[in-house]
Amino acid sequence: MVAEAQEVEFVDDAPAGYDRPPVGRKAGDGVTAFYNVAVANIRGYRPLHLDLRIPDRPDPPPVVIWIHGGGWAEGSRVSLPEPFAAADFHGRILRRGYAVADVDYRLSREAVFPAQLHDVKAAIRWLRAFSGELGLDADRFVAWGESAGGHLAALAGLTGTKPVAALDGEDGVLGVSSEVAAVVDWYGPADLLGRREQASAELRVELAKPDAADAMLLGGPVSERRDEAMAASPVSYVHPAAPPFLCMHGTADGLVPYSQSEQLAGALRAQNVRCDLYPVEGADHVFVGAPDVGALVEASLDFVDDMFGRGRSA
Repeated sequence: MVAEAQEVEFVDDAPAGYDRPPVGRKAGDGVTAFYNVAVANIRGYRPLHLDLRIPDRPDPPPVVIWIHGGGWAEGSRVSLPEPFAAADFHGRILRRGYAVADVDYRLSREAVFPAQLHDVKAAIRWLRAFSGELGLDADRFVAWGESAGGHLAALAGLTGTKPVAALDGEDGVLGVSSEVAAVVDWYGPADLLGRREQASAELRVELAKPDAADAMLLGGPVSERRDEAMAASPVSYVHPAAPPFLCMHGTADGLVPYSQSEQLAGALRAQNVRCDLYPVEGADHVFVGAPDVGALVEASLDFVDDMFGRGRSA
């Protein structure tokens, strides 16, 4: 059972401060929105924000914490890949009765790993700390991300139930659990060293470049940062108390090989942790080539509903 909302002494003038929840705005269709909320003000960096949308429900809704992709070097909380936007990604989640928090993190030219995970955890802690005030179910958070965001979602899930001090960070609200109850990992890298070995010849050429996504994340080529690569790999943190996972991955993914999700699923299952492996036949990265991305969103929500004991009508 995930830790529920906890009593925290809020220090508004702390060097690493944060916003208190603002007044929500009615965003239509029974949704209340909170935009541009700073979960951590880190000295020397831009503030880290989230956008939160909460459906009108009689009971506190579970929360999807959406973590964007972009090779840790691009993207933001305010944009979605075109296939997801076209499939009404947020609308589908809200209509199923989940709140959605879109979170930011520092990109790799701003800071190297583990800054990105620190930022995701700061957002989770903020949501839990203020869950009572916002009317959220602090016991049912799900980390959900795509590509680099899937990687960070997996790490957040694995190191929330078994914290690793170096990966928690010291920004934003402290003294609150960053645990999540489930993870939806859409084609995230699981083993940064193994990814090079599993890659196609074409991808190996790209990964060898000094500005490759992995190299920028680690502060140098993976071949020269082997320890750092393992420290940034979800497979390094698999343990029996991990939350349940869904790994959804295109079988023709040319950027993150499908075998990465197979490897993570195998490691989790070896520890008797539920991991549903969902191959999307013939799909490339970002599910390009999948006939119905909306159906993939719904299938992911079915998994989370199952984890939380909810049905489609919940």
